[in-house]
Amino acid sequence: MDALEIFKCLSDSSRLKIINSLMLEPMYVELLAERLKLSTSTVSFHLRKLLDANIVSSKKEQYYTVYSLNEEILSMNLKDLVEDNRSEDEILNQREQRYREKVINSFFKYDKLMEIPVQMKKKQIVLEKIAESFEKDRKYTEREVNLIIADFHDDFCTIRKDLVGFGLMERNNNIYMRK
Repeated sequence: MDALEIFKCLSDSSRLKIINSLMLEPMYVELLAERLKLSTSTVSFHLRKLLDANIVSSKKEQYYTVYSLNEEILSMNLKDLVEDNRSEDEILNQREQRYREKVINSFFKYDKLMEIPVQMKKKQIVLEKIAESFEKDRKYTEREVNLIIADFHDDFCTIRKDLVGFGLMERNNNIYMRK
């Protein structure tokens, strides 16, 4: 349970209206849209946010997906909700993982690197993602390295040089290995 995500979800008036409607009974998107006088796409967008925060759940019933409230989350008192039992390391690791995902999602589209980041931390993350394509303890020729990198970006020379420069690969006599 991520209290921050729950509070973010609850800070939107449309989501609060959806929650109030679902308190009456489980509903499908079209019925919620009709009752709240919102478009189905708007309701779907907000339901996705509520699902991600685990405030609502969904199940298929014939042709419809029916949404209902997660009573366990909504019946928690505020003290239980804000109490954080995670260690400082867990919190930092989760924050770092979210940042990594955000960087990867912003620089990669359809598994292609759209541009090489200028900022070092972002570049490191992008290069680590590319380095995952190489097997550890396997030797690669420069040509093999270029072909693998070319699947991500046309500037394979710069990326190859940066993989070595950032210590993600080592080069010895034109043979490359992932570290």
